This record gives sequence, structure tokens and C-alpha cells, in this order.
Amino acid sequence: MVSTFPNPSSVDLSRIRLPIRSLQPQLVEWRRRLHQQPELGFQEKLTAEFVSQKLQEWGIEHQTGIAHTGIVATIKGNKLTTPQVLAIRADMDALPIQELNEVPYKSQHDGVMHACGHDGHTAIALGTAYYLQQHRQDFSGVVKIIFQPAEESPGGAKPMIEAGVLKNPDVEAIIGLHLWNNLPLGTVGVRAGALMAAVECFNCTILGKGGHGALPHQTVDSVVVAAQIVNALQTIVARNVNPIDSAVVTVGELHAGTKRNVIADTARMSATVRYFNPSLKDFFKQRVEQIIAGICHSHGANYDLEYWSLYPPVINDTKIAELVRSVAEEVVETPIGIVPECQTMAAEDMSFFLEEVPGCYFFLGSANPTKDLAYPHHHPRFDFDETALAMGVEIFVRCVEKYFVLCH
Repeated sequence: MVSTFPNPSSVDLSRIRLPIRSLQPQLVEWRRRLHQQPELGFQEKLTAEFVSQKLQEWGIEHQTGIAHTGIVATIKGNKLTTPQVLAIRADMDALPIQELNEVPYKSQHDGVMHACGHDGHTAIALGTAYYLQQHRQDFSGVVKIIFQPAEESPGGAKPMIEAGVLKNPDVEAIIGLHLWNNLPLGTVGVRAGALMAAVECFNCTILGKGGHGALPHQTVDSVVVAAQIVNALQTIVARNVNPIDSAVVTVGELHAGTKRNVIADTARMSATVRYFNPSLKDFFKQRVEQIIAGICHSHGANYDLEYWSLYPPVINDTKIAELVRSVAEEVVETPIGIVPECQTMAAEDMSFFLEEVPGCYFFLGSANPTKDLAYPHHHPRFDFDETALAMGVEIFVRCVEKYFVLCH
């Protein structure tokens, strides 16, 4: 997708206020330190210690140990004429990937890497906290900054919500961003409504009857059954879902058999289901089992199915999305600028926050092919143009300022 956009040969940073531009070296330093010490979900101890240390150094009230390693910082504007509370969310976890980049800030943890930009998200949130703490006279209301663990899996948003991060004081709206290498530096992807997909998963074991490859009539071939199921599952989207609604069923794993002349008695598959329309919740689970049960019955096979929902779709509130869009237009000045058609079937547990309070999750373009910084997310050579860090802080700060003005 990056190749369809012009290269960000020059990005005008003049709309970023001087104190935030001056903060850029610190943002880079924080991000690179975090990049060197990546940690998996609910194991972000070093990351949380670093975040807490900075918040304490700046005199920012915060709570630690929420949902294991989560942190919530609270910053009150001096113009506290409004009871409104706006939250900003940033995720902190890394991925179980061996980094292949040869850079001075390469991961020092074997087999773990920040391959999705969460180190940048944390740095941007820290920069936003620092700036707001230093300029409390410029805004009213209360800002909660949520440093969340385990977005990649199994999901830290829900346990943080259950721990009360949206309460005392009660959050009325929330915003968050994702550095996005599917968009070039100097662009912002924002839209109202569905931005990212719901994700559901299932594992299924086909239980047949093994035997000799030359005597198939004595067997129930689990490979044949599994093959028919894989094909039939594609008809759910093609024939059961309204063509206007986007959805996808992907069988990513299929394992069966041990030898060419042995008919396998079992076949195991793992799959993911994704969709935007919340009304499709529970539909796929029922339809997937109907197809598996029907095909297995017709062949005399049995099955064992495990199906679960991981994250709901990311649905942006219209008013908060418009706020973010208007702010982005003030900050970003490129030929492309704002990209409203930026939906993706990727999933995000920011969706749980958006189910609780109105908000907006948006993409901040971070790819720069001219610097070889355009590898996709979750790639072992993923990296991004760090110029986006100051842009992220500026957008967050302006959203804070504008939100409380509109609420007044």
C-alpha cells in the first residue's frame, strides 16, 4: 500500500509548536531505549518502570500495576472550569519476533522485537504527558493517559477497564493512535465508524479413521474432510454475508498425516474470522460449526471445535473522529494529508475502550521508503520514520486543547 503514495521527501514541521519540536530528540531517545528492551504482553516490567520513572520525575500523579503492568497518569489543567475527562491510550508490548535490523538501537532481547510501533506509541504518550504537565495553564479539564500492556495478545484493554481505569474520575471520551507503515510520513488516516475489524478464532480437529492409502474404503479420510471444510468455509462470506459488509475467513494452519501411503485419522486446522459489522457477532460461530458438523456427518467423521472471540471491531465516534480530523488538518501539510479510506481487517483491543466511551482511534503515517523504512508491521525488519513522533505529540496536545474548548 505504501508504494501507491508519493515518497515523503520533505514534511513541513512548521505547524508543530517549538516546544514539541524541541522535544523531538528526547522522543527519539525514549523510543530507542524502549526498542532495545522489548517485552511481551503482561511482562512489560522494564517498560513500566521506565514510564513510571519519567512520570515521577515530572511530578505527574500516576498509578502502576494495573492489570499487571499497566499505568494510568492523571494531569489536571489549571483552568479546571469543566468536569470533562479525556483519555489518551498507548500500548506498550512487543512481539515474539527476532529482529533483523542492524541499527544501534536493535533489540537486546533475543526473539522479542517492537515490530509494530508500540515503542513509538509509548514515547508519544510520554511526550504528551510531559508537555501537558508543563503547560497545564493552557487547558481545562482532566487528561488520563493510559499505558496499556498486552495489546498483541491476549489483550490488556479489557482487564484495565475491569480494574477501573475509566473511573474516578470518569472518562467521557478517549483517543489513541497507531503508527502506520501502510501510510507514508505526513499523512493521517482517520474516519468515523468502523476502522479496524473484529477478530474471532477457532481450532478444529477432524476425527476420522486412519488406514492404508491403498484401502480408502476401510477409512474415514480426515484430509479429504478437512479439505472440503476449508473450501466450504469460504462460502460463508461469499453466500451468507451481505456483499456490502466486508468479512474474511482465513484458515492459516492445516496439519495432517505422517506418510504418503497412510490415510490420516486426524486433521487439525486453525483459523481467524474478521468483520466490521457488529451485528455479525455470534453469526460466524454458528455458521462455522454448521458447516463443519454437516461435512463431518456426511463422511462419518467427528470433530472437536474450539471457537472464541478475541476483539470486537474498532468503531469510531462521529464527533470525536471529526475532532481528530480537524486537528490533523491543522498539523499535517502534505499533498495527501488526511486519508479517510483507511480501513483494515487488522484488529485492535482499543475496541474495548470504544465500547465503553465515545472516542477515535487513528493512523499516523510513519513509512518512508526513501530511508528504507517501509517494511510492514510484524516484519522482522519493521522500523518507522521517527519524525512521526513529534507529529503524534502535537496531534494529541491539540486534541486535548480543542476538546476542552468544545466542552466548555
